[in-house]
Amino acid sequence: MQPLADWPTEQRHDIVGVFTDIDDTLTTDGAITPDALRALADLKAAGLHVIPITGRPVGWSEPFARVWPVDAIVAENGSVALILNENGRKPIPDLHSSLSKLYQQDATTRAANYARMQHVAQRVLREIPGAMLAQDSAGRETDIAIDHSEFAQLPPERIAQVVALMQREGMTATVSSIHINGWFGGHNKLAGARWIVRELLDRDLDAEIGRWVYVGDSTNDQIMFEHFPHSVGVANIRRFEAELAHPPRYVAQGERGAGFAELARTILEHAGST
Repeated sequence: MQPLADWPTEQRHDIVGVFTDIDDTLTTDGAITPDALRALADLKAAGLHVIPITGRPVGWSEPFARVWPVDAIVAENGSVALILNENGRKPIPDLHSSLSKLYQQDATTRAANYARMQHVAQRVLREIPGAMLAQDSAGRETDIAIDHSEFAQLPPERIAQVVALMQREGMTATVSSIHINGWFGGHNKLAGARWIVRELLDRDLDAEIGRWVYVGDSTNDQIMFEHFPHSVGVANIRRFEAELAHPPRYVAQGERGAGFAELARTILEHAGST
């Protein structure tokens, strides 16, 4: 991982968008800080696309999608997106807001997977000592989450046991800075990023991936670090450094929201018009 200051100036000229994790990347101690919120607004004001992509549930993400200066929020590790209704999008009545909710899986598949996931969740709670569902579980539609560092503490060996159990059940399992997430289906953060760029912009992310940045803080960001030429970790990524097969190319000096704000300044110093 190279210092963010070493990112060549000429590579920042044509940046058109930023994907970002939320927990411990945009947020600090569970809340977005004024500097990070201002950084989102500055990126948008400069004409860049800004899309948080998170393991958090869609229900938890809904209030932020309404008020943050972002194009959309992709939740539950790429499976569902919240988009402000523009260009004729029809509001979703149950959200009581001006948001649309889009899914990668159809309703029948979601219902079947939801039942299977609840079975796995109960196995985890019965078989892994100390395992607890994440407190945001009520807002989840397409995955399950076990708390390991937000309101409960699980040691590394228990985290590994949860991951192994989920995988034996045929789930994809990832570990964020706070939760162990598991789901059925082929989606992940990268697939979610490709999907939302098609849905929102009618463009192929892979064809222009060198014009996008990804910023994150944890092991569940590795697929994004691996595929984005311009990948950045906020400074607290260093606590996972030994576990990263695919670290970010650059690392900010600041942690969490301060690190995101540092990245935004770095981009905007040399970003071209979009």
